[in-house]
Amino acid sequence: MSAATRAVALDAARGAAVVAMVAFHFTWDLGNFGYIDRDLPYSASVKALGHAIAISFLFIVGVSLVLASARGAWGRRFWRRLALIAGAAGLVSLGTFFAFPQAFVFFGILHCIALSSLLAAPFVVLPWPAAGLAAVAASLAPFLLSAPLFNTPWLIWTGLATVEPVTNDWQPLLPWSGAVFAGVAAALFWQARRMPPLGAQMKAGALAWTGRHSLAIYLLHQPALFAVFSAIVVLGAAPADRGVEDFVAACRAQCADGGAEPALCRSVCRCTAERAQSETLSGLAKAEERAERINEIARACLAETP
Repeated sequence: MSAATRAVALDAARGAAVVAMVAFHFTWDLGNFGYIDRDLPYSASVKALGHAIAISFLFIVGVSLVLASARGAWGRRFWRRLALIAGAAGLVSLGTFFAFPQAFVFFGILHCIALSSLLAAPFVVLPWPAAGLAAVAASLAPFLLSAPLFNTPWLIWTGLATVEPVTNDWQPLLPWSGAVFAGVAAALFWQARRMPPLGAQMKAGALAWTGRHSLAIYLLHQPALFAVFSAIVVLGAAPADRGVEDFVAACRAQCADGGAEPALCRSVCRCTAERAQSETLSGLAKAEERAERINEIARACLAETP
């Protein structure tokens, strides 16, 4: 399909979301490699930005479903696109399993897009209020229906669990599919009001090009960023406090494996690292003595953390 026949405004919106996503992951990598405070990517403001980016992607998915239906791009094209996204989601799970086995992505944004697209597809032929009600229901479901029953690995992806798993990308079906249903409702409402086609007066530009290649960019950008940062570390340009940051990262991983809340792990591990660094632990000759002292510091930090 040529650029002239596409909804260019939608491509541009998707492209803007891709740019924001790359910037978000760049910030995450800066923290992961210790060039900025490792806790910054987990702060409320940065997490809110990540959520906004995810919502924008999912909303655009819903709008795209309606536009594809209006153009007759359904049937085989829909299933081929769905299979492509599902396959990409599988690659993300496989890749992160080897890179981050304790926090691999088992239901992230691509998994949510694939399943939400399948569930939202029937709504494109219904009046827009049906999709609107589905959006409200999906958004409220975790607050009304969550129960320990869904805490099992086989059901936690629904979003109805009472705990949050340790994973590097987490967009469970509920409430995140609500954004897809909202996109469907908005596009159907736009059509019902007989408004001009999206992007009818726009020219394809860099953002539109980026939006048309969003899946490939999504799959390739983070491995590329990770490789660049790894090369920088190998070349000796690691931050001066890399040892402390590595300790904090290992501590948080071990803490998370024990089932503790991520926020608690971050606070206790950071506190332990800072206090241990301020002491002269090198004066303790035996490794067992140093380990025991670190454990004592960790217990003190845990007792002082709310």
